[in-house]
Formats: sequence, C-alpha cells, structure tokens
Amino acid sequence: MKTIIEPFRIKSVEPIRMTTVAQRERYLKQANYNLFSLKSDNVLIDLLTDSGTSAMSTKQWAAIQLGDESYAGSPSFYRFEQALKELAPFKHIIPTHQGRAAEKILFSIIAGPGKIIPNNTHFDTTRANIESTSCQAIDLVTEQGLDPQFIAPFKGDIDLIKLRQLLVDRHQDIPIVMLTITNNSGGGQPVSMANIKAVKALCVEFNKPFFLDACRFAENAYFIKLREAGYQDKSPKEIVQEIFSYVDGMTMSAKKDALVNMGGWLALNDDDLAMKARNVLILTEGFPTYGGLSGRDLDAMAVGLTEVVEPDYLHYRITSTAYLGNALNKIGIPIVKPVGGHAVYIDARAMLPHLAPLDYPGQALAVEMYRLGGIRACEIGTVMFGQQPDGSEQPAAMDLVRLAIPRRVYTQSHIDYCIECLTEVYANKDKIKAMKIDWQPPMLRHFTAHFSFK
Repeated sequence: MKTIIEPFRIKSVEPIRMTTVAQRERYLKQANYNLFSLKSDNVLIDLLTDSGTSAMSTKQWAAIQLGDESYAGSPSFYRFEQALKELAPFKHIIPTHQGRAAEKILFSIIAGPGKIIPNNTHFDTTRANIESTSCQAIDLVTEQGLDPQFIAPFKGDIDLIKLRQLLVDRHQDIPIVMLTITNNSGGGQPVSMANIKAVKALCVEFNKPFFLDACRFAENAYFIKLREAGYQDKSPKEIVQEIFSYVDGMTMSAKKDALVNMGGWLALNDDDLAMKARNVLILTEGFPTYGGLSGRDLDAMAVGLTEVVEPDYLHYRITSTAYLGNALNKIGIPIVKPVGGHAVYIDARAMLPHLAPLDYPGQALAVEMYRLGGIRACEIGTVMFGQQPDGSEQPAAMDLVRLAIPRRVYTQSHIDYCIECLTEVYANKDKIKAMKIDWQPPMLRHFTAHFSFK
C-alpha cells in the first residue's frame, strides 16, 4: 500500500484550544514576538522542537510504574544501562537530566581558552557550552551541506579535507573531534557511515578521541539503511551498533531518539575522563546512578531505546516527515533538500528575498506562521547563530525555519492543516515585514530576545 499509516493506535488524547487570528496577534505582542515566550495553551500545532515532546508508549508508561527511586544503585539505572549498552556498549554511562547537561559536564573538563572543537555543525547549546569555556567551536560541514537546494544523500557529512588540515595545523589545541547525527543545524541531514569511519581513521591517526552528539542516532541509522550501499539488508539496530563501535564517547539528549520527555546521558570509554565527569555530575546533577533523573525516567528511557530502532516506527517517522516536505516543495516553498528525519526546514532567505539576513527572515516567517495558523516553529539562522562571542553580529550561513515534528504526536490531518496554512503564507510572502531585535541577552539570545517589526 502507498498510504503510510501511524504504526500505533491512540489511547489517550489531549484537547487543542482553538484560537483566532486576532487572539494570536495579541499573544504575539505579549510575547514580544518571540515564539519561545508564547504559552503553549495558545498554540494549535507546536512544531517548535522535537525535544521532549514525544508521546510515550503503553510499554513506557507501564515501565514508569517499575521506577525505583533509591538514591544509589537503583535497579532502574541498571535496566537503562543494559538497554543502552545493547546499542552502544560504552564502558561508562553517566545519566544526566538532558543533553545540555552532558555537554556542560564534558566541555567543563576538556575545553577551555585556546582550544578548538571541530564538528560538522554544532547546535545551539553545544556551541554555547563550548564557547562559555572560551573554547572555539568550529563548523566543518561539507560545501553541499550549505546549499539548501542541492540534493545529495548525506549532506550532514563533515569535510574530511578541512578536518585533516585543522588537525595538522592545530593538533595540540583539539581535545576531541565531534560529529552531530543527524546534523540538526544543517537541515536534519544525515551523516554517512563512510564519513563516520573516515573521521575515526583521522582520529586514530592524530590520536584524538571521537565523540558523537547522537540525539537522533536512530533516524541517522535509518537514512544509512535507505541510502548507503551495503546497508540495505541490515537492521536499524545493527547499523546503530556499528556507528557506536567507531566512537570513544557520546553526548545524548534522550528527549529525541529515546522517545522520552526528560533525560540524557554522557557515555565514554576513558577511565580518567569518566572519573572527572562523575565528580562534576555529583556537584551539579546528582549521584552517578540517577544523574538528576527519577528512577521512572530511567525506566522510560530503557524501553524507548528498544522502540526507537524498530523498523516500522522508523519507516513511519521518516516517511511522514517527507510527506510534509514534499507537499511544501510542490507548492513552491523552498526547503532544505532532501527532507531530513525529524523536521522540515524552510529556506526563509530564499522564500523572502526582499528581507536581508539582518532583517531576520526566519523569525519573520515563523511569526507569520503563528499569526495566520497558530503553528509554532523555530528560527535556525541569524537570530540563533548571528550573535558573536565579542558582541558583534554577522549573518548565519543559512536562514531556516525548522518545522520539528514531535514523535508519535500528530496525525496526517494535523500535517495537512500545516500544509494549508503554509500555502496561504506563501501566497502572501511579499507582505511579510522585516524584524529587529529590541533587547537580547549576552548569549543564546533566541530563547528570550524581544523583537518588533522595523
């Protein structure tokens, strides 16, 4: 059959509060035109993020009842540890309350002034946690990954030539090499197994630890199965296991590909680094067998790690995201191609050529989507990445609007509503006005900045 159905039945529902355009215009003003400041009750379709917004399964809810809240040595931790080691058999697994906590711990230990950390593309909190130590975060995604319209199977790959040159030139300044899978800031584009293996080879050659920001590891694995020669007959689980066999450590927000609402971890093999990480964990998160999480959170993660590599789930996830992307492409809306796994990214700079990058076209488009249809999305562009450590500003490489689709939450009719809304937005795109920032914090400004129209 051609129709892709959700591989689940709905057992519990949450009502959506319907609003009018006039109401939403008022809510936007109250929020200073920052979509993060909206009350979620006033959002019809929330595509702001796929982080922590998943619907959990009946097995996960049942596992929550097994949660043991012992301060130390909880069986919930050992069930979580066993489930993770089935996919990623790292020597040390350190739970945290979410991914940015794992980043904070790692970079507080290995980063610092004069150091640099290369990646295909660092995401916002990763970059901020690196730069907060006065370390430099460097993006080395391939050139094709910077062209939204260019179609290639693995636009998330890191540029191996640039990475090698950086390792030659700044060898002593690089504590680790990272890859983000999938490449969130670059349009949710996957990284190939060939690229992962090549990065591993470079890390061995230059004696550097290799780490993954692995928030969407299962989606990346499924793209490898679909697109990379030699993997069509392998299961997603087998591909995931191979990916993790090449790396020395990982940071993880379990709020993505562990299908939970809260959780994360830092995993690594180095004994000395693990000891230092646990010391920081105890100061900031909690004892090493709970790490800022309840036992029930750990049990929910354990089940989610088994469900996320199920082929039927991943087929539905990737295909349903492509359904939205393909529909927008037919309308004429420029999107990052090919469609990623967790989100569709609109190329706001191409859609709104009358707005310069410092007019914040991504923010302007996201505001109009909410005003017209109550759809909340996220700007990933000059608002998010234009603010420099020295206080200056420069345009980001791309100005995108991310439509991040929560896992197992919305049905096809919800997505069809989004398509209808965006059709009208596109028809009136020339009327979308430039925006400016009236107030901003010194870093991560996109979360709390105040905007207005120019």
